[in-house]
Amino acid sequence: MFGAKPAPQSFPVSKTEAEWRAILRPDAYRVLREHGTERAGTSPLNNEKRAGTFTCAGCGTALFQADTKFESGTGWPSFFAPIDGAVATTTDRSFFMTRTEVHCAHCGGHLGHVFPDGPPPTGQRYCMNGVSLGFVPAD
Repeated sequence: MFGAKPAPQSFPVSKTEAEWRAILRPDAYRVLREHGTERAGTSPLNNEKRAGTFTCAGCGTALFQADTKFESGTGWPSFFAPIDGAVATTTDRSFFMTRTEVHCAHCGGHLGHVFPDGPPPTGQRYCMNGVSLGFVPAD
């Protein structure tokens, strides 16, 4: 069983399970819609260093600017701050612990978790599943 799913909410981007399955790769569906986690170190986005924007793989919403990405040593793409209004959080009490889940504020897709052990200026570590993200390089 993966992480606990939050109560159904209404989001600006809404699709049926069948519609999500039709547009997402199976691994992205498992993470974004079923609250799964990809294996550490498997995402090519972990090594992405170009200027640009990290987006939601589900709906394309801009989530993080590349200049907020840092090497956390965890094996997942990590950021110290999201774009204002792009993400929302819920309490995740799965796996016998309490964590803060991060999801896309526009489609509700599960992105990862945020922890209070990141670098300045925020002290936050948004630890994201690479499969839940896309990347758009700057022009």
